[in-house]
Amino acid sequence: MQQIATTYPEHSRAIMKLGMPLILSNLAQFAIHITDTVMLGWYSVTALAASTIAGTFFFLTFIVGSGFAQAVTPLVAAAAEAGDDQQVRRATRMALWLSIIYGGVIMIPFIWTEALLIAIGQDPAVAAEAQIYLHIVAFQMIPALLVMTLKSFLAALEKTAIILWSTIGSAVLNGFVNYALIFGNWGAPELGIKGAAIASLSLTILNVVILLIYALWKTPQFQLLRNVFAPDTEVMKRVFALGWPIGLTALAEGGLFSASAVMIGWLGPLPLAAHGIAIQLASLTFMVHIGFSQAATVRAGRALGRRDEDSLRRGGKVAITLSAVFAVFTMFVFFFFPEPLISAFIDPDEPAKAELLKIGVALLACAGLFQVVDALQVMALGLLRGVQDTRVPMVMATISYWVIGLPISYILAFPLGLEGVGLWLGLVVGLAVAAVLLLWRFWGRSVRINSHA
Repeated sequence: MQQIATTYPEHSRAIMKLGMPLILSNLAQFAIHITDTVMLGWYSVTALAASTIAGTFFFLTFIVGSGFAQAVTPLVAAAAEAGDDQQVRRATRMALWLSIIYGGVIMIPFIWTEALLIAIGQDPAVAAEAQIYLHIVAFQMIPALLVMTLKSFLAALEKTAIILWSTIGSAVLNGFVNYALIFGNWGAPELGIKGAAIASLSLTILNVVILLIYALWKTPQFQLLRNVFAPDTEVMKRVFALGWPIGLTALAEGGLFSASAVMIGWLGPLPLAAHGIAIQLASLTFMVHIGFSQAATVRAGRALGRRDEDSLRRGGKVAITLSAVFAVFTMFVFFFFPEPLISAFIDPDEPAKAELLKIGVALLACAGLFQVVDALQVMALGLLRGVQDTRVPMVMATISYWVIGLPISYILAFPLGLEGVGLWLGLVVGLAVAAVLLLWRFWGRSVRINSHA
């Protein structure tokens, strides 16, 4: 059992100690994505376009299955705090099972990706390249979900340093392997987009091995591989019941941003390019809030394991405050220093630079507002997952994103003529509604863990 924080400063230190490695590992993971994008962009426009559409396809299928992996965090945190080593092993083992089952099933549609992409209007050359990429990374699905499960297990036990260093190592190696295999450097064959796919698959498998060895070495008391092939219907049902709403909530949010990109694309290439820059900047800062949210899930899960409502309340307030402070800081930066941020993404000789800057500055101002409400809603989701409340939050989030946010985006952007700014303001409204509903759910009901004992 970990030392129990009782005061606000103790909660702050505990969340920062747990959250900072998670935040930095999220930023390192983001760096992997940026490296892939830059290097494939250097190789060819077709390869970049193909990897973008293929990456979206992989991501949207992956995040659904990742719900089972993320369910490990609250289950293991609560069981570990209660001293139930057997329950820790059972929950982790069944999450590994569900990850493998889901990954094996979801690989099947990857066979027909070229036909699927052409059917939704993609360029045939891009679709052909995307299929090459997806036929390889299809085999990455299972190891990627296993990595997520092992990271969730280790985070729940507050062993986050290995998560950070393995992700940083992957980011560095990914750059070197991509440079070799995409371009044919250092005696390697020039494989283009196929090389990027091979690099991603190889490093993900390596990550599984590293995290599994570390988990077995550092947590021998849980005997993770004991009875690994034995079915456990009772716990599998618990992991499934907790995990599928997490996965669908993530899909609803990811789908929302994919839909927003499609809609802003209707306005033309310049608004779409400016939108892409604003999304990259917002996504970069959002990695901080995801890290705090992950830390909040662990701390809430441990409070649940002790039935310690006071600790849950104090920890929740501290986690939300830390995230909100960073959100206000980034909002200030986005409001007052937009040009330098946007210019970093634009070629100085780009003829349309002035127009891109004009559009980008307006969108980044919206992204500033977006920071605060997005931080609040993701923190609420993290706390709710910690106390194993996922179904009603899924419904609240989905309604906020798709029934409220997206229609308002469309109305403001097109009938009311606000274009990209209107679209972003609609997203802000949807996320704000989600934040209000989810915080109301946590503070109004889910925080009262002793009344549900």
